[in-house]
Amino acid sequence: MHRHVSFPPLADVSGFPEWNVMTKRLGLITVALVFAFAGTGDAQVRKDLQVFNDISKQVTRYTQFTIFDSVDASIDQGHVVLTGWVTMPYKRDDLERRVAKVAGVASVKNDIKVVPVSQFDDELRVRVARAIYGNSSFWNYAAMANPPIHIVVVHGHVTLAGVVNNNVERVLARSLATGLGAFDVKNELKTDAEVREALEKITD
Repeated sequence: MHRHVSFPPLADVSGFPEWNVMTKRLGLITVALVFAFAGTGDAQVRKDLQVFNDISKQVTRYTQFTIFDSVDASIDQGHVVLTGWVTMPYKRDDLERRVAKVAGVASVKNDIKVVPVSQFDDELRVRVARAIYGNSSFWNYAAMANPPIHIVVVHGHVTLAGVVNNNVERVLARSLATGLGAFDVKNELKTDAEVREALEKITD
């Protein structure tokens, strides 16, 4: 039996439930954890949580990781699967190497995809980024070293990923990304409340 939850990666979950930080200051990517609970005790769950935390840091501290990249990771007893999108092939390889070095990682399956070369997509992602981060409601995010809203564009289809304060910001971000030439806009942004709820479910 597996349980699947999603939440930002850089929260230091090793000390949960004492975790009490602003998600967006720590997390850039939305990472899915898969825990095999059948025959797995609390010790293994805690171990995977710590490995997850270390993987998150390796990804988000990668200097070439930008708002136009979005990576997910699943972990089950030390076995990691990386998914998502990056803008350049070398990023895919670099991230795999960084994750493989994390203590407690038994294996890494790299399913990260590289966005296709497209001038239209390049221009679209810049327009979306300017529309969102140029709005006064998101100036505080734009000023961060690692802005929390990620924009993935593939063949004219836009996906928003990351974490925001609340549903109002989530709806606003999608609204700002609409009408800029995209075929559609998929909103996968999470709120702080959803992140905390996901963490709580892990330890239930």
